[in-house]
Amino acid sequence: MKEIKVPELAESITEGTIAEWLVKVGDTVEKGDPVVELETDKVNVEVNSEVSGVITEILREEGDDVVVGDVIAKVSEEGGAVIEPAKEETPAPAAKEETKEAVVTKSEPVKTEEESGSSRDVIASPAARKRARELNIDLSTVATRDPLGRIRPEDVEAAASAPKQTETPAPAKKEAPKAETTTDYSKPVEVVKMSRRRQTIAKRLVEAQQTAAMLTTFNEVDLTNVMKLRNERKDKFLEKHGVKLGFMSFFTKAVVGALKDFPLLNAEINGTDLIVKKYYDIGIAVSTDDGLVVPVVRDADRLDFAGVESEIANLGKKARNKELGIQDLQGGTFTITNGGTFGSMLSTPILNAPQVGILGMHNIIKRPVVMPDDSIEVRPMMYLALSYDHRIVDGKEAVQFLVRVKQLLEDPYDLLLEG
Repeated sequence: MKEIKVPELAESITEGTIAEWLVKVGDTVEKGDPVVELETDKVNVEVNSEVSGVITEILREEGDDVVVGDVIAKVSEEGGAVIEPAKEETPAPAAKEETKEAVVTKSEPVKTEEESGSSRDVIASPAARKRARELNIDLSTVATRDPLGRIRPEDVEAAASAPKQTETPAPAKKEAPKAETTTDYSKPVEVVKMSRRRQTIAKRLVEAQQTAAMLTTFNEVDLTNVMKLRNERKDKFLEKHGVKLGFMSFFTKAVVGALKDFPLLNAEINGTDLIVKKYYDIGIAVSTDDGLVVPVVRDADRLDFAGVESEIANLGKKARNKELGIQDLQGGTFTITNGGTFGSMLSTPILNAPQVGILGMHNIIKRPVVMPDDSIEVRPMMYLALSYDHRIVDGKEAVQFLVRVKQLLEDPYDLLLEG
């Protein structure tokens, strides 16, 4: 009898939720066949069987939370008689107590979830979680020197070798009722469990606000020349490159140009060090039915307009079809989000940690504008918002960065020449 366990998924993914079983008890599987789909905080991942045989037990239901290493099913390599799940049996009354014992026994592999319940919200690498299980260490008690709060294997080793302190854990457990909310509703309600991705989005956004000195500065941009250039070249652009010339390529190239002039907005904090990145992987926020994801356009400075548009279109399609991989979401250096597609006039975007800058685009509104000669013209205007981490970036740099983006967009011919 072989066990199917939650595998090591990626460095930043240590847990997930069972979204859908792709097999049932009695099904025959070959080695490498997908058996279950896990919903993680970033993407959905299929878990494959490592052996060929017959599924004899499914230990976790759809909607259950699991962590790396949890046993979720069993496979018989002999391919003999199928063992029906216990819940489908109808035991005689005299056998009820025995059945209960069997159910408890079958649930024992799930014990790892209870044991790691206090550790589930801890940020730790898969290797650290594995080592903690081996040493029977509660990750919530492990201190880390990582500035982002992630626990590493060496932190677990240090906790295991530290002298035991006299602690009384009971009071800490008694604080749990504080999180309780009333369920006595006087009017009809619908209680819906948050998806794994939505829980992670909520957690990360709160963490970003709690850990960064976040500030937002605003400006407005006249898109007359962008729209004129786009209208002049969109047909030839589509014919030549097979992709439409949209607004995102102009904004992406303008952001890259501004980042080159103000490199601290392309950095992150690591303890007392600043990691200033010399490459430009731009995250493009995409809204999906399951929540916001931020796939990354790699080396945007090396792509021309057609390359940027093609990559954005490809990532957007993969996001909507739930086909994004971990590699599509990791490692961005700066993010662009476009609330204007939904009609937003102004907003203050939240940082995509550990990045220190995010540009918010908004809807294009025709407004009367006073021109240099004091005449008044109706122009297509957009408000821009730059949220930044004041720990790294001063107000002067942030304002100048946004002014540079504005300048590049208002004279987009320079972008075409440079791009």
